[in-house]
Amino acid sequence: MTPRDPGAFDLNLIKVFLAIWETRGISGAGERLGLTQPAVSHALRRLREQFADPLFLRVGHTMEPTPAARRLHEPFAQAYGLLGRTMAAHAEFRPETSTRTFTIAMSDVSEFYCLPQILARLAEVAPNLRIRSVQLDAESIAAALRSGRIDMALGHLPDLPADEIVSTFLLRDRFVCLLAAGHEQAGRALDVEAFSRLDFVEVAVHATGYKTIDERLTALGAARTTVVSIEHYTIVPEIVRHSKLAAIFPRSVSRRLAARGDFALLDLPFDLPAIDVDLHVHVNFTDDPGLRWFRTILPELFAEDPPPSD
Repeated sequence: MTPRDPGAFDLNLIKVFLAIWETRGISGAGERLGLTQPAVSHALRRLREQFADPLFLRVGHTMEPTPAARRLHEPFAQAYGLLGRTMAAHAEFRPETSTRTFTIAMSDVSEFYCLPQILARLAEVAPNLRIRSVQLDAESIAAALRSGRIDMALGHLPDLPADEIVSTFLLRDRFVCLLAAGHEQAGRALDVEAFSRLDFVEVAVHATGYKTIDERLTALGAARTTVVSIEHYTIVPEIVRHSKLAAIFPRSVSRRLAARGDFALLDLPFDLPAIDVDLHVHVNFTDDPGLRWFRTILPELFAEDPPPSD
């Protein structure tokens, strides 16, 4: 047997490789896998021998992948994901007793609006299931679903490849203008001229819905003055609450915030396409009984609790 004999390759080493890749450390990989640090180091040593490459090099406090490791990552992630989903597809899934962990890609605004309802329902019907929420760039979600690195994606993702992704409708949302209750524009209709006078906090500039807003504003010739630009939705309400800034924000979340009396919501002075929030899974895994169950229970859940209407 030679070190590079593919027939002798230990598939458990793929788990170690992926854990080091994701945690960028030996200790973190060990914690994730339930292994000791020496055991992970030994596995890495075997990987290095197998591929005649260091694979991960220490840079400061992290283990950074070499070019060879970067080439290996995607096929390893795909192979591991396919193996796991293939086994799951042939296993009986009982939600009331299952201890499976499902990894779902979602934005922080989806976490804010959707995750509480999901967790509340799981507590009733599948108390031992676990949810791991991750945030990914829209451009990387299709690959993550294809490889099995994530089980599902939840959100407004119209650019996912239709030939690969099966999407299940959950709810329809739209954007509104969010202001502090004491803002001088609160309670007054918002036309294009008034909109152009507002100062905005911009958020999630890479989100697909916000790209639609920018395209529509450009077509109308409407100006938008951005005073501060941030990456996360969840801090926006606090910024708006304590300032004269406005935000373009999903109506579902805005209505919950406005119920506390601290905010005013105004309709935007231009039409935008609706924001359809869907549950997305890869076609390779549609036979997975756990994913089939989620694709049944989540539409029912959000049909029972749709975004509030005027």
